[in-house]
Amino acid sequence: MKNFIYIGLLALFIYSCGSTGGRKFSDLENAENDTVRIANDSLEYEIIIIEPGFNLFLNSYAKQRGYYSQDYLENKNRMLVTEYNQRVMQPMTYNPNLYVNEINYDPRIDYGYEVNYLLYNYFVYFSNQYNQRFSVPTRI
Repeated sequence: MKNFIYIGLLALFIYSCGSTGGRKFSDLENAENDTVRIANDSLEYEIIIIEPGFNLFLNSYAKQRGYYSQDYLENKNRMLVTEYNQRVMQPMTYNPNLYVNEINYDPRIDYGYEVNYLLYNYFVYFSNQYNQRFSVPTRI
């Protein structure tokens, strides 16, 4: 009987030392509303992202700044924006609650690294959060 108590305590100790699993991507739904403003007054543009959990995603899951080159981000964003805008134009095929407004992204304009970084990561977040798959792969 004494051995069963020790084995039980040992099992409980081992179980309690196990991983708690940490935060999962699905936990982002519980985050409060986030607002990210991307602006450059000299180029007269502004992007405002109001999305629950986006800041948490940027701080916890997104690749750090500098991981991707600006050229890589610009190429990805050009293709992702094109596909996103096509979906905005097809409300009978794609959920109009997800694809609300077109994104005016001109590939001839140098928006800088930060804008391209945040826009790309928004597509990664959007793709994972709403289970949307683009022809251009987005990864965490």
